[in-house]
Amino acid sequence: MSISILLADDHRIIRDGLRSLLSTMPGMEVVGEAENGRQALRIARKHNPDLVIMDISMPDLNGIEATRQILAESPGTKVLALSMHSDRQFVIQMFRAGVSGYLLKNGAFEELVLAIDTVRKNETYLSPKIASVLVKDLLETTEDNSASSVLTPREREVLQLIAEGRSTKEIASDLNVSVKTVETHRRQIMDKLELRSVAELTKFALREGITDLGA
Repeated sequence: MSISILLADDHRIIRDGLRSLLSTMPGMEVVGEAENGRQALRIARKHNPDLVIMDISMPDLNGIEATRQILAESPGTKVLALSMHSDRQFVIQMFRAGVSGYLLKNGAFEELVLAIDTVRKNETYLSPKIASVLVKDLLETTEDNSASSVLTPREREVLQLIAEGRSTKEIASDLNVSVKTVETHRRQIMDKLELRSVAELTKFALREGITDLGA
């Protein structure tokens, strides 16, 4: 099944290169080109393409707003961001606008083909560099708000072993600490979590993903 594609980029040399490369791929047809977001919107209305390959920085109407308007009018269309920008604000804004994938212009053509195939399957494509940017940002900005965050690393370790059915002596041996130390940890865990039995601790550990009991 063929896929109709609209190219939106303010640099003609980019559009010409993409059209030439995509013409070599079976089942891919470029049905239009736009040099700014407003033109992309008009052409999308006319041709209703399956996919728009969208630049971000374009005159008149930028790629973020163009994406938002195209998808509002044609929810079945997929938009794939192809940009020189790897900054988090551009990536996040494009995904909030509704794109199905994001890759960089300095990537290989083979990556673009992979991205097209990915979004056609209703999946999301992220180039490795973009993925690393988002993961780094997530780690830097997201606080650990899980219920188990009140526990220390050692307490979480003890909790997992308790939930997995280890005895106090076995835990002490595994961690190379005294039985008294393990008992202290267990008491502190129960106090912090306001739980009063091993069964409750086990349910908590399963719910928090601390253990899956080998599932």
